[in-house]
Amino acid sequence: MASRIDALRDKASQLPTAPGVYLYKDADGSVLYVGKAKNLRWRVRSYFNEDRLAEAKTGRLIYEADDLDYILLDNEKEALALENNLIKQYKPRFNVLLRDDKTYPYIKLTNEKYPRVYVTRRLRKDGQYFGPYFPGNLAHRLVKFIHRHFQIPSCTVDLTRNHTHPCLEFHIHRCLGPCVQGLTTDQIYAERVHDVRMFLEGRTRDLAGELRERMEHASEAMEFERAAALRDLIRTVEEIEQKQKMAAASGDDTDIFAVHAEPPQVAVNLFHLRNGRIVDRREFFWDDLPEYEPHEFFTTLLMQVYSQGQPIPANIHVPLELEDREVLEELLSEKRGRKVDVHTPQRGQKKALLALVGSNARHSFEQRFRVLRPTSKAISQALEEALNLPDAPRRIECFDISHIQGTDKVASMVVWEDGRMKKSDYRKFIIRTVEGSDDFASMREVVTRRYKRLQEEDKPMPGLVLIDGGLGQLHSAADALESLGIINQPLAALAKREEILYVYGQEDEPVILDRRSPVLHLVQMIRDEAHRFAVTFHRSRRDARTLTSELSEIPGIGPRTVEKLLKRFGSLSGVKASTEEDLAAAVGKSVAAKLRAALSDAASLADSRER
Repeated sequence: MASRIDALRDKASQLPTAPGVYLYKDADGSVLYVGKAKNLRWRVRSYFNEDRLAEAKTGRLIYEADDLDYILLDNEKEALALENNLIKQYKPRFNVLLRDDKTYPYIKLTNEKYPRVYVTRRLRKDGQYFGPYFPGNLAHRLVKFIHRHFQIPSCTVDLTRNHTHPCLEFHIHRCLGPCVQGLTTDQIYAERVHDVRMFLEGRTRDLAGELRERMEHASEAMEFERAAALRDLIRTVEEIEQKQKMAAASGDDTDIFAVHAEPPQVAVNLFHLRNGRIVDRREFFWDDLPEYEPHEFFTTLLMQVYSQGQPIPANIHVPLELEDREVLEELLSEKRGRKVDVHTPQRGQKKALLALVGSNARHSFEQRFRVLRPTSKAISQALEEALNLPDAPRRIECFDISHIQGTDKVASMVVWEDGRMKKSDYRKFIIRTVEGSDDFASMREVVTRRYKRLQEEDKPMPGLVLIDGGLGQLHSAADALESLGIINQPLAALAKREEILYVYGQEDEPVILDRRSPVLHLVQMIRDEAHRFAVTFHRSRRDARTLTSELSEIPGIGPRTVEKLLKRFGSLSGVKASTEEDLAAAVGKSVAAKLRAALSDAASLADSRER
């Protein structure tokens, strides 16, 4: 090992004295660490000083490193930008990597014949995207506004074919009904899509002008109902325009970072101030940073945060003066297209806000690493954020299927409501229409039965329907809901082995939660309870069938007697293990004697066969 370290030290001493990026690699060629330097030789040689080799992180890095590579650049700015790109590309385990990061939602306007609007967190080349929006629920509020005023849907209905009747969204005037021939025209739908696009582009003044022209034409054509609807929409659009003007005049945007570190565990809070108000908060966690160097940590953190689609504000506040501040400002300013200031407030309200974020970072650290139990409201809000739901769910209904090779097929539904399991609302289902072990068809039957009954009883849908299973079960449940005309119901599935969450309508963006996440713990707990309840019901059904089939063959034992035995002892093994006195207490002395004699004969016959 000494010779290998000596070889690396010799290679470091021969590096150029110019700016650049250096990469430590292991024996397999995998990148262990990426760093940048104003002077490559000076920076890399410092790793071999005795003091640094004694540090946990540096010592481990040099011990595992087998090779050293570098890339020369013209200046520090280029080095910082390349370092960030290489960290994203290679994800070296000795670098600070952004984890548990939430991405802010966009609104997607699809490029179908009849475009729809969706909230998404991933950008693809399949439509027009607007955003990002924060706080996260702003995108959902805007989409609801679009449903209400422009009647462009977010449904999952197949619009390439005609349907016989529209769903509820059409009847409550949240959709124009392009799925049913004759409910709208291509011209009207295209006009509404044009309005939505102008609205999302922020061209509210132009939109109001076009709407006013349409209102006047409608009035001249004596279409007074349409004219009145356009008048109301114009008022709403103009109110939004006034709010945007007031917001733009109220102050610069600011992001505030603060940290609480007890290496190897680190928690960071980021507060977004927009127009003088705190509009959102983000948390980042690391549990394996043995060497926490604040300057390097924050420089890397800022580069990673603002290279992932996060809007860059005019001001960024950090808790310490960064060595690379000027280079950071230059890079971020170029990316934003306007000046960006990175600084550490020393007094006044800005200092107080930094302290506030610092106290929140400390609280986040306590909740994450001291295992404090978050409130049910906080978990529900975190679930809303993690699954990109329109609202924080107060009630979750979870389904599971249980059988053995297609026999005794049953299903369970368990309920989580306001922070606890609500056992009084649990439901059991016997699968009636499915032959064999078709879990998908079984899930379709159960979900249909459950929510058809809710419709008949005029009861509200839960905030989230959770399915124990993968994409097949998820789509089966979605088919069942669509057959009932239930559209836009939040629906997700938790795959058992991978513990990956699939949200319906966002299947190409599976949610992989940190193993410490309270949200993951919540959905796992609900899923496990549904599984337990289903398996318990399945066993009781199987035991009842076994008990009935075996005991019914005994002369003098009828269905009523079997029912009594099942109720008292639960299973055939329970009956066999009971004494004649226990049996007599349940079914009488004479029947108990017959039963005991028959069971004894059966046991003797089984023993003789085994011999």
